[in-house]
Amino acid sequence: MSDVTVDFSPAAAPLAEKLLEPAREILARYPAGRERSALLPLLHLVQTEEGFVSPNGVAFCAEILGINKAQVGAVATFYTMYKRKPTGEYLVSVCTNTLCNVLGGQEVYDGLVEHLGVGHDQTTPDGKITLEHAECLAACDYAPVVTVNYDFAVDNSTPQAAVELVEQLRKGERPVPSRGARICSLKEMQFQLAGFADEREGAVADGPAGAPTLRGVTLAQEHGVAVANFNIDTPITTTKPARDESAKAVKDPGPVSARRTEEKHGGLIANVASKVKAAAATVVDKVEHRKAGAPVKAGDDKDPETRAAEARNPTADTPAPAATSAGLPNQTPAPSNPAEAAGAAKNQVAGDGKPAGDTERGESIVSEGTAAQKQPTTANDNPGWQNTPRGNEEKK
Repeated sequence: MSDVTVDFSPAAAPLAEKLLEPAREILARYPAGRERSALLPLLHLVQTEEGFVSPNGVAFCAEILGINKAQVGAVATFYTMYKRKPTGEYLVSVCTNTLCNVLGGQEVYDGLVEHLGVGHDQTTPDGKITLEHAECLAACDYAPVVTVNYDFAVDNSTPQAAVELVEQLRKGERPVPSRGARICSLKEMQFQLAGFADEREGAVADGPAGAPTLRGVTLAQEHGVAVANFNIDTPITTTKPARDESAKAVKDPGPVSARRTEEKHGGLIANVASKVKAAAATVVDKVEHRKAGAPVKAGDDKDPETRAAEARNPTADTPAPAATSAGLPNQTPAPSNPAEAAGAAKNQVAGDGKPAGDTERGESIVSEGTAAQKQPTTANDNPGWQNTPRGNEEKK
């Protein structure tokens, strides 16, 4: 795909002029037909130029990969390391996850908010610092930690130490961290995340792991704890080891033992299969008797309407209650005032879960509804509740 000529749109053309060569180098890392996997480093490459993934950057990635912008946007909005708005020269992240928070991470973050006058994902007016509170930064042994452009800058941080750090950055200084790589700008870091080496002299530190990281090893050495027969110089095999003949005799039994094993396992399989089949039949039987969405108690496979009917009439010898003149079942208390009686007469209660027409009362509801449909429409120009046309405006 590196030899293919792409006609970039006006939106993507400005970035293509600057980033096409490194973009083709990124694409060349992937097998033919798999170049779409290069989207992640390409998004980092876009951020080396603009500091964030702009709409033009989305268009550039989509066109060079031959995919649509929605597919690019779905990835760019999923990962937090892809910024969707302009970001400062230095992205300062404070871990506020569990351990860092317990050890003062929130106080560090609050101190920076007060000092810089910005909140989460906001940038100072000079464009130097973007502040964010981050989830775990994978340095719990140095909690609380502060990173600058994803490199560790302050371990066991305090509010004062964090404020001193950002002030040095705003003055153009780049303090050397106690461990890890040298601090760089966000755009320089994005170039590294795109898969290119940091060519600054002495940029990558080569210091040993810190004491907190090695604490477990140190305790093991102090107390003589070791894995039996462990040899640190043992090479790591890259191929499957040869099969041991002594183990083969156990794993590949002779004809007699193999037949016994087969019979034993066959019996177990048949037993398990019968249990599974019985359980499946029980589930199917319950599903057939249960309506979807109906609340059913555990172990009860009856339809809710069936349970309600049995509760009302356990022996099935009690006739259904007759309706009163007010349109209510006879077990319902009589209305206490004329207004309630009038409302109840117009809004008859539902029956016993039966469709209209199943009972005398249901048939009366249907007949009343049919009669109401045949009534003439009102003469009011704007009846509101009826589906009748408005009056002619000329009458007014």
